[in-house]
Amino acid sequence: MKRLERKNRNDSNDFEKSEEIMNEGQRPRHTLRSIGAMFTGFLVGAVLSLGTDEIMHVLKIYPPWGERMSDGLFILATAYRVAYSILGAYVIARLAPDRPMWHAMVLGAIGFVLSVAGAIATWNRDLGPHWYAVVIAMIALPCSWLGAKLFLLKNATAMSQKSVVSDA
Repeated sequence: MKRLERKNRNDSNDFEKSEEIMNEGQRPRHTLRSIGAMFTGFLVGAVLSLGTDEIMHVLKIYPPWGERMSDGLFILATAYRVAYSILGAYVIARLAPDRPMWHAMVLGAIGFVLSVAGAIATWNRDLGPHWYAVVIAMIALPCSWLGAKLFLLKNATAMSQKSVVSDA
């Protein structure tokens, strides 16, 4: 009887060890996919924001680089940054190998920290109104949450539709 218990325990340990080995082999790929998802989402938000900035300058909607913009133009910049931040978080959630909300919120937290650092670094440089720097920091986490939530809602809807189709 004890031999049987020991054998079952050994079989269980062998299974756990083989599972650990498989997980260790998958872990680097999983980590790379996580990093890739966050990097891609960040690029989407950053490239779209900076690209739109450049287009606004070329079209002379914004004054030349280095000249201060009016508050109204900063409101416009805030509006598209909100949209692009949500889109970037959606992309992160879509590409994340698991825990899409977590991935989006991690990048949101990084964005918050970087925005606060940027606000501190530029506070007395008269590059724009102080409210703009504060708002950019404040939108980081809510936009990340909303982008991931939109992905989760879309994914849940798609899953429920697949379920209805397969039940029919």
